[in-house]
Amino acid sequence: MSSMHSSKALCARVQTNCDIADARHAGVLTMCVYLLKMREYFRWEMGLDFEESLPSDAVGRWIQDRERRWETLEDRAYQPVRIEGRDYDPFDADSINQALLPSGYVYSAGLGAHGAPHFFLARLEDQQKRNQCQIYEAREECARDLAAPPAMSRDQTIFVRRESLRRMLWERLQEWRWDRRENALGEALGCYPFDEDLEEALEAMTERETRTAILHEIGEIEAGRELGEAWHELLHALPRGPVELGLRAMRDHWADCQVTLPALLEAEDRPALLFYRASLTAMRRQLFPALVEAFEQWKEDEDDRPLQAVIARGREHWSATVSRLLRLGQQADDPAARLQLEMERAIL
Repeated sequence: MSSMHSSKALCARVQTNCDIADARHAGVLTMCVYLLKMREYFRWEMGLDFEESLPSDAVGRWIQDRERRWETLEDRAYQPVRIEGRDYDPFDADSINQALLPSGYVYSAGLGAHGAPHFFLARLEDQQKRNQCQIYEAREECARDLAAPPAMSRDQTIFVRRESLRRMLWERLQEWRWDRRENALGEALGCYPFDEDLEEALEAMTERETRTAILHEIGEIEAGRELGEAWHELLHALPRGPVELGLRAMRDHWADCQVTLPALLEAEDRPALLFYRASLTAMRRQLFPALVEAFEQWKEDEDDRPLQAVIARGREHWSATVSRLLRLGQQADDPAARLQLEMERAIL
């Protein structure tokens, strides 16, 4: 980009696409999650520090204004991304990045849960090649949507959004501080000096969890090489609900048993392992109780051999299970009903 004007125009165009995506898909969130995410979205847009209190009246007015804007955008088509006078399809991230990377920006576009598009535009922090994957680490974001997933992969490319990851960690800290329960999240946060130096602790945790996020996305890509495009077609054909969430959770387990967890154990990265355990969703815990039990045993006796054994079992189990469920889903007249039954039999 040759000028500040071009940079601002590009950010505005990408932000419009983010707003269109939110207008169409923000309604799938529960009210509690929606309001929490909107508060942090307000903090990001206003450039407020994490420890700065949010004015309730101003946040309320901002949410109303944003929702009114969404109403005007819900039926609009996604806008082409214009760079140096040339228009690009907003989902053609590869071509857009070829034009942007020399100027120090990185862009991503893809589909997340429930087929919701995600876009972002940010300053490029770093790029590297690893396990045949191209990895981009982004820092300050000038355009983002409400969900702002901290990491994502598309084909052989991984995007890690350090600002979004840092913000997610801040949200988890706030969640725990409400009651300071003695739980897995508290153990993970206790590895960092949050009460003494918030910025230092957040930076250290962001750095560590960036590495974990990259490992997970590498695992996702390795699983994707075996599943192919048919996997995404099946997910998009399913109704929103527990079956789709369950399939995504199984693939996450496969990716983590294949790459993430063996790497964290080899590095003896206790803080990352504790946070991994604390971040398991209810669906993932329900599907893989053996992993939860192995983590509890590991924390008590500090012997990682039982945990390694469960991870090895998980790698074989989830690889075979996900591949089998994909075949069944493709063959069934009512894939959601068939897969619901099979999911109950897949628990490890």
